Amino acid sequence: MNYYQKIQNFLENKSDFQKIIVIYGPTASGKTGLGVNIAKYLNSEIISTDSRQIFRHLDIWTGKVTREEMQGIPHYMIDIISPDVGYSVWQFKQDAESLISQIHTQWKIPILVWGTGLYIDSLMYDFDIPKVPADETLRQSLEIEAKQFGKDFVYEKLKTIDPEYAREIHPNNLNYVIRGIEVKMLTWKSKKEFQTEKKYRYDTLILTPYDGDRELLYQKINQRVQKMFDDGLIDEVKNILQMWYKKTDFWLKTIGYQEVIGYLEWKYTLSECITKVQQWNRNYAKRQLTWFWKYNE
Repeated sequence: MNYYQKIQNFLENKSDFQKIIVIYGPTASGKTGLGVNIAKYLNSEIISTDSRQIFRHLDIWTGKVTREEMQGIPHYMIDIISPDVGYSVWQFKQDAESLISQIHTQWKIPILVWGTGLYIDSLMYDFDIPKVPADETLRQSLEIEAKQFGKDFVYEKLKTIDPEYAREIHPNNLNYVIRGIEVKMLTWKSKKEFQTEKKYRYDTLILTPYDGDRELLYQKINQRVQKMFDDGLIDEVKNILQMWYKKTDFWLKTIGYQEVIGYLEWKYTLSECITKVQQWNRNYAKRQLTWFWKYNE
């Protein structure tokens, strides 16, 4: 069954819930193009659920959709804040739900293009996300420990105080590890306790352009990374560093920027830098694929 037949069946299915369409898949799998094609087909609009595309100036590396690629389709949740500003899942949920309601009032079906697992899950499911303010002192302390002793050291802290939640996230996902520790220490509750049973909040159609060919996916990732360097990724990083942004800012947790900075600091050659970034992206795709399996259950 092709995408459009699935969409027609979805449209014909009566439901008491409002409808949304979710496009998911690993990096470089073609989510952007599929989202635009479906939005054109339905005369609808797109909400990005990527935790890095929300930042201004991080264009090449985050693979932001270009004006030409948008083909006149409205896109939201892109370029909304500066790279030195933190932005939580709770904040994303509030902003994105407002947009979903806005699109529904136009009698259109919102199309959510997947980028970050927790972002899309916060919209799809009945999650009660804790409105716990950031503790910058605690965060900085944990980030320093991660640099000195490694991410596994900080992850072990989370396992000690919140083993159930720790099992849900990867040790290398430092942002979520730190947030898990932060929530537990500030509320004495696990982040798991803020989750209700996973019930869909909307009548949801989930589609993916990924066909399961991992070898081809890795080839596309390598080619995509090379094109990013050809398109000026190094100059993009230079420009950001010349602004007011510091090396400690949130944007640096985006995979790839640290490697480019390493090249700029003569830690390795350009060829080594590109190879490292390609490897990081292949590893990232593996983690994304692990997250995706639950959507096929």
